[in-house]
Amino acid sequence: MKNFEFLKNIKLPSLRKLSVGQMIFWVATLALAVFAFVFVRGLTDCWNLTELPGGPQLATCKNAGTAPGYTPKPGETAIAAPPTPMPEAPALVLPPAWDGASRINILFIGIDARDVGQDGPPRSDTLMLLTIDPISKTAGMLSIPRDMWVNIPGFGYSRINTAYSNGEGSKLPGGGPGLAMKTVSQFIGVPVDYYAQVDFDVFTILVDHIIGRFGCIEVFPNEDMVLDPIGSGTDHMRLTTGGGRNLCQGWKVLAYARNRHTSGGDFDRAARQQEVILALQKKIFDPAAFPVLIKDAPALYDELSSGIHTNMSFEDAIKLAILAKDISPTAIKKGVIDTTMVTFDNVVLGGQDASIMKPISDKIRVLRDEIFTTTGPTSPIAQGDPVTLMRNEEARVRILDGTFTPGLDQRAGSFFQSQGLGVTEIGTATEAYSQTVVIVYGPKLYTLRYLQSALGISASQIRFSPDPTSTVDIEIRVGSDLAGSIP
Repeated sequence: MKNFEFLKNIKLPSLRKLSVGQMIFWVATLALAVFAFVFVRGLTDCWNLTELPGGPQLATCKNAGTAPGYTPKPGETAIAAPPTPMPEAPALVLPPAWDGASRINILFIGIDARDVGQDGPPRSDTLMLLTIDPISKTAGMLSIPRDMWVNIPGFGYSRINTAYSNGEGSKLPGGGPGLAMKTVSQFIGVPVDYYAQVDFDVFTILVDHIIGRFGCIEVFPNEDMVLDPIGSGTDHMRLTTGGGRNLCQGWKVLAYARNRHTSGGDFDRAARQQEVILALQKKIFDPAAFPVLIKDAPALYDELSSGIHTNMSFEDAIKLAILAKDISPTAIKKGVIDTTMVTFDNVVLGGQDASIMKPISDKIRVLRDEIFTTTGPTSPIAQGDPVTLMRNEEARVRILDGTFTPGLDQRAGSFFQSQGLGVTEIGTATEAYSQTVVIVYGPKLYTLRYLQSALGISASQIRFSPDPTSTVDIEIRVGSDLAGSIP
């Protein structure tokens, strides 16, 4: 088989979808409070696995029920019968075990449970990518606006909040969380290892418990706003600027985090969500609070588990809990994609006019690198070995033979791949080229810099043709000037 025939035969692995039993509550709290607590006492005896995403759980320990047609024997605890099976997405396997030392990224997905069943699966209301680096004991969080216009794998361009509903509705491997993880990973350019999905009703109950135990949540509004009731709330609350303001009910904390009616719209909203997470983190990791929350965890789990889902294993959760206690709040970086990093546009979605945000990739890259690297930004002005920077960028490269020389496309593909380029497509150009030309479809600056340095490509040989729908980032049309030097 020729060197690049494998590109035509790549098949995605078959995935299995697993859920974690009573660990799920802990991970939800982790996501809400950045790196919250794990309840370990009294749970290992009842550990079980159930299917994700969102399937009802079978009670195996304290929750007794009566299965139809079965009468418990004396001294035997009845087990509740499972509900009628519903169509499930293909199975998703747990990610590889975390080694406890590598950086990991967790996607927090906020879902409004009231939207379930209304015109199909719900869309994600909140997407926040959390990162933890065990070596430097640092962490970070990046909020992604829900109207961001991105490429959703298998569905084309749409708002990023539709990735979850597309994955659920199409019964893809991993369902909505699986497709949301892939979409965010492709958009931001970092791997997404785990997810934690939390319904807003569950969030409210959890926050009410924390407030009831340890006092109100303090926030610092940057402009006056009205907090509208969400769910069963009956009151309104007006917040004014000027110092801290105490929120003493879970629905008010949720309303504060979800409010879009300020001058900054979704961008202010994302910043408030991060503010709430850090306020909760402060409460949960207080030395006086942590043991109490561990004691309360089993009872809370019984109440909240149906609205919390994750793909993190019990063992990884324990490792993360130990690490989280050593991360100072001052070592947590925050980032929000704001108006300087997007352009605004209007499209038609589902027959309706829709406002969208189109990303300015270079600026989002800088923000990403500030949060997801230990040393700060690495683009577009990073210094270092050009080959290493190019390889880390992972650009998708298409090689086209512009000389019509038999086999040159294969040889050129092998050559560039040996240099560390991610060659994903090869073929023949539609016209002959005496001079090599590089077409830039996506902002892969380090790859372009490397090509200029290694191949002597001049500015006149580079053509910029931004195209978010392109399957590659860089296209190299090999001309006669370069063909003779390719082995």
